[in-house]
Amino acid sequence: MNNNTQHPFGHDITLDGLFQDFQKSKSWEDKYRQLIQLSRKLPALPDELKTTENEIKGCENRVWLGVELNNDGKYHIYGDSDGRIVKGLLAVILTTVENKTAQEIANIDILAIFEQLGLTNQISQSRTDGVNAIIARLTSLTQTSQP
Repeated sequence: MNNNTQHPFGHDITLDGLFQDFQKSKSWEDKYRQLIQLSRKLPALPDELKTTENEIKGCENRVWLGVELNNDGKYHIYGDSDGRIVKGLLAVILTTVENKTAQEIANIDILAIFEQLGLTNQISQSRTDGVNAIIARLTSLTQTSQP
């Protein structure tokens, strides 16, 4: 794993932990705060990784996503965004897919996880479109770079 792309998601911050934290958040404001806290835990990508190749089109905020295939066939997935809420949503996605194989990633219903976290009805259509663009890019990157 590239030291410039390390993050706590999928390791120190797990999906079970997210479910627990978001279940405690009853109001949308609380969930919003949770997303902002997650965004603060996602380190900024160095400028050399904020390339046009890594940038995702179709998001209202700028979003970058990259993958590295580890020797064990599992992916290290990293990203960044210039929008705090989008960066928080990206952190949820990274928590879900970090250190998984391409097949495991393909089998994950990320939108169902957003639903379980209580985020689906709260995020704007443009953010939902952005999440869908991130998921599509993630699927494309992990399906095409399989060994």
